[in-house]
Amino acid sequence: MQSSEHHDEDSNESPVNSEDWTESAPSSTLIPVSTLESFHNFLRSPNCKTVLALVGAGLSASSGLSTFRGSGGLWKRYNAIDLATPDAFLDNPGLVWQFYAYRRHKALQAQPNLGHYVLAELSKLANINFLTITQNVDGLSQRSDHVPEKLLEFHGSLFGMRCTNFSCSYEEHNNYKDPLCEALRVDNFDQTDVLPFLDEQELPHCPACKVGLLRPAVVWFGESLPLQMIDKADEFIVRNRVDLMLVIGTSQAVWPAASYVDIVRNQGGKIAIFNTEPDGDEKDCWQFIGDSAETLPVAMEPLIGKLSPDTSISNTSRTT
Repeated sequence: MQSSEHHDEDSNESPVNSEDWTESAPSSTLIPVSTLESFHNFLRSPNCKTVLALVGAGLSASSGLSTFRGSGGLWKRYNAIDLATPDAFLDNPGLVWQFYAYRRHKALQAQPNLGHYVLAELSKLANINFLTITQNVDGLSQRSDHVPEKLLEFHGSLFGMRCTNFSCSYEEHNNYKDPLCEALRVDNFDQTDVLPFLDEQELPHCPACKVGLLRPAVVWFGESLPLQMIDKADEFIVRNRVDLMLVIGTSQAVWPAASYVDIVRNQGGKIAIFNTEPDGDEKDCWQFIGDSAETLPVAMEPLIGKLSPDTSISNTSRTT
């Protein structure tokens, strides 16, 4: 990573702490007055030209999607994390496909929230160099009309598939068919914890080689993140020198969040955290505590203007 000079650490735009609160945000969210003013001053300054957003499951939770990491992370009687591995797919591809068919179904029922639309609007600004890195696989960022070239889906997508035959390179993207096949109709197993056993012949197969099973195009536990994605993110950070990094609905303890935050900070960039709980270890940053679907529109208003609360409703037609 290249080093570069950046803003004066003692500038008026530096993050501050305050016990004064404003209700300029929605009623369920209170933001310290000085935090909001300081952040807005920075957004309006000539020092904010390159913005990087790192998005985690907390943003999609505002759309009603479970992260499967809280409350034991159970789906039916299974530990959901145990189903998201290559070994699980080898042992019981039918069970894994049932899990992902359920997740696809729920994601399609969900709608992007105002937080997603904030990022989509940022991606369309001509005067801001912007990139979103999402760790979510639910497709909500894509469905919010986010500029595709400015969106990296680090962990893949529920709506992509690829062939498991090593000699076949078939991939499929943006497949929103629900169900993918009759055996994966969610109505068949959604109301019971006793899942029907599915034979491999009932599951999606590769239309190219006619041999391999298709698998969800997501990054499972034990698999590496796509090198191409990492290279694009690294290139953006190195080439542009990020002025502001938005950390939204994700813990900085999770890779790659921690590494990117450190790189941006070491280059002189500012950090803004949007999460439901405060990060006690972070002092030199802006922290917006609450539902990111509420705090993001208020925080980013100087750049994108005021978003209507009905934005997600008026854009529903884009998801079908």
